Amino acid sequence: MTDDLTLLRTEALAAVAAAPDPRALDAVRVATLGKSGSLTALLKALGQVPPEARRERGAAVNAVKAAVEAALDARRVALEAAALDARLLAEKIDVTLPPRPFPPAGPEQGGIHPISRTMEELTALFGAMGFSVVEGPDIEADWYNFSALNIPAHHPARQDHDTFYLPSAHGAGFQTVLRTQTSPLQVRTMLAGDPPIRIIAPGRTYRADHDATHSPMFHQVEGLVLGRDITLGHLKGCLIDFLRAFFGIADLPVRFRSSYFPFTEPSMEVDIGWSKKTGELGAGGDWLEILGSGMVHPKVLANAGIDPREWQGFAFGMGVERITMLKHGLPDLRPFYESDVRWLRATSAAVLSPASLAEGF
Repeated sequence: MTDDLTLLRTEALAAVAAAPDPRALDAVRVATLGKSGSLTALLKALGQVPPEARRERGAAVNAVKAAVEAALDARRVALEAAALDARLLAEKIDVTLPPRPFPPAGPEQGGIHPISRTMEELTALFGAMGFSVVEGPDIEADWYNFSALNIPAHHPARQDHDTFYLPSAHGAGFQTVLRTQTSPLQVRTMLAGDPPIRIIAPGRTYRADHDATHSPMFHQVEGLVLGRDITLGHLKGCLIDFLRAFFGIADLPVRFRSSYFPFTEPSMEVDIGWSKKTGELGAGGDWLEILGSGMVHPKVLANAGIDPREWQGFAFGMGVERITMLKHGLPDLRPFYESDVRWLRATSAAVLSPASLAEGF
């Protein structure tokens, strides 16, 4: 390597090593490898070198270029790592700081969110009736959420303005949704085991709706009972006992109205007595719709691999927020998810008070 190349290599590598930041490093790159750079000028001058020395000279120039490029890359990585370390050091949070001082009334205590509390009460009440709890995914296949439940393609629930559809990683023939109900767990349970079955399926559900009484994310609990001799009488007795125990009103009026759901036949809406004027449950001559129910449709049983000529049963479903609002006199759904500490402090349940409501039956 000639003296000029040796000197150029030494100076370029020293400049790269001394660059304090990415901008200075880029300036070294331009001065060396740019259109008017010192090394670029030597590459352009190769045409003036005698042919017998051109190959050796070109190899030497390219070796210097490769060394400078490797040094630039290494220095860039080092500068980026140093910048990241400095940012992490500047933005770190000291989690060892002491807690906030206690308010005048003494140390603050946490509480159980009203939704969580209602879930505990539902589990206790239905557990006393022999129900087990099942859980499943929030993202469901279209088949579990709609088709298996006898919900046809033209049903309004399948429209984009009602359902959150997700892109599928399995191709166009496999549609996925954020589950609009916890009913898919009924199908999953029937596919996973043989009757008799007695389960409830509490969990989060999602629909494209938002106002004072609706939220894009909310909670439901659904129930399924299958046996050889299950009748509407069992359904009515189960729901009447549950509603009276949950609301704590021994003589709560309960009414069943015929209705329509694709996955039950016959279907019934369930109303409870209340006063429209005062909002008091169990009083007055008015009725308030509380949940839906019915005998499981034979097609749903067949879709889950169960012979409807041998087995039959009932299903029901209700909104957890709705029954929580009614029980505690909460007029608006939105505070459930606004994380307002004042609201939570006023509505939460004591942590150490278990939801053992079995004695309510």
